[in-house]
Formats: sequence, structure tokens, C-alpha cells
Amino acid sequence: MFGRRADGRRVKGIDPIMQITPYVMPMRCDAQVFLKHRVDMEKLSKFIRQQKTEKNEQITYMQIVVAAYVRAVGRNPEVNRFIMNKQLYARNNCSVALTILKDPQDADQGESVVKMKFDLTDTIYDVRDRMNVNVEANRGGQPKSFVDKLLGVLFRVPGLPAAVVACLRLLDRYGIAPRVMIEELPFYVGMYITNTASIGLHDVNHHIYNFGNVSLFFGLGLTEKVAVVEDGAARMKRYLPIGITADERVCSGAHYARFFADMRRYLEHPELLTQPPERVRFDQGCEYHQPKIGKKD
Repeated sequence: MFGRRADGRRVKGIDPIMQITPYVMPMRCDAQVFLKHRVDMEKLSKFIRQQKTEKNEQITYMQIVVAAYVRAVGRNPEVNRFIMNKQLYARNNCSVALTILKDPQDADQGESVVKMKFDLTDTIYDVRDRMNVNVEANRGGQPKSFVDKLLGVLFRVPGLPAAVVACLRLLDRYGIAPRVMIEELPFYVGMYITNTASIGLHDVNHHIYNFGNVSLFFGLGLTEKVAVVEDGAARMKRYLPIGITADERVCSGAHYARFFADMRRYLEHPELLTQPPERVRFDQGCEYHQPKIGKKD
């Protein structure tokens, strides 16, 4: 309320064209833009092997993608904004939600959603540690997450889920939704990412939820082999396909272009992610920090 929310602060002095856009496209489903990107799997695989053999560090493809996102947000904070009640807000955190299988060996055990916060100075190792801790906490015989517990309670009473969601939407519209809901629900993040390759599917351009304020959705798919010509000879090369869905209202096309150019650079040169950035940029009045795993402020 009054330009402040638990997860952000209203952006002022924006371009009139950007300001009128949410009135023309009031819902995220109106403003979805779909992109495709292929990441060179050979470069990622080489980096992962080197980390294992030279430093005994275990890194995954998804961790590299998330680390590239965090680093790119640190250079382009405008992408980490969101629209609520037709107003533009700067997010006061760098957050990612991830859908995982509760048991990677048994899809019948169901899924869980993990929500993580990152610091813009995180290296690939910091990102990996945060992701590992959060994923393990939501797998196997671990206690149920807040979301699982909440849904278990809601569905015991007929009609209660619809009433609660409607109430939360109303409170959220005016910036007075309970902080605990915003902190725990996965629909309040800068990026939602899913690895559909883990269940044998190709990359998808997933929709952005109208509920909450997710601005980007990344879908990683099965490895693709593409014919390329290198040094005058044709060969098959492996790529990691990513389907990207973005809310075009949160920033200009130029900002998005710089953001994705930075992501491409880090995905092509993941070794850059092993060191902290020289500097980071924060959005208007939204400087934030997240303690490193195993360290205190």
C-alpha cells in the first residue's frame, strides 16, 4: 500500500509508454512474449568436467543457468521488476522457484516446489550450495514444505481454496497480503524454472501465472542435436534448449536485450561465474543482500 509491498517498491519516473502498457495489457497472459534459446552443451559439459577433475566441485546444468540469471540480474535490475494492480514495482530480492520430483527415481511420489533467494554477488558455488540445501530440504522423508501443508489444510474443506485464493488476490492487489504468504508461495519470484528433460519432455514455453508476480519462466528440455558447419566441415552438435516466457511490461525491449545478451555470455563462458562480480546494480531504493550458506551477516 502507498507504493510499498513486502516484496517490492513502486518505480517512479518511468517512461509514459511503459506506464500505460499495463492498462492496455492488464494481465500477464496478455503480455507474454515467447523466446527460444539453445545453449552449447559441449561448453557446459567441458566446464562441469573441469570443475570435477580440477577442483572436485559438483556442478549441474541447471545450476549454471540459475547462476547466469543471478549474475545477469545484477547487471540489469530492470528485468527483476513486476506489475501489480497496473503499477510497476522493483523487486527487493533475487528469487527463483523450481519444481522438483520428491523422489527423482519415482515420479509417482509427486512434485514439490522450492523457492530460493540469492545474493547478487553469488558465485556459481554459492548458487549451487543454496540450491542443494533447498532441494534436499524438500525431498524424500523431509518434513512437508509450507506450501504442501497449506494445500493439505485448504482441500479438507469444500470451497475453502477458492475463498482463500480470492481473498489473497484482493489483499495482494492493494499490497497488504500477509508477508508469510509472499515469502513462502512460489508465485512471488523473479524467475520460475523447470527442467522438463528430467521427465523426458522437450523444452516448453510455459505460461506466466496471473496469480502472484512472476515475470520470467524458463523451461529446460531434452538435449538436441543440431547440424553445424565448423572449419568447413559438417557435424552434429549438442545443445540445451530453453523455452523462455517473459512479461513484456516490466521493462523496455532494450533492457531485455541487454539482459539476455549477458545471460548468453555467462552460459557460453561459465568460468566467469566462478568469481564474484566486480560490481552489481540495484533498482530504485531496493538494495538487498542474502547471507551466504554457512556464513552469518
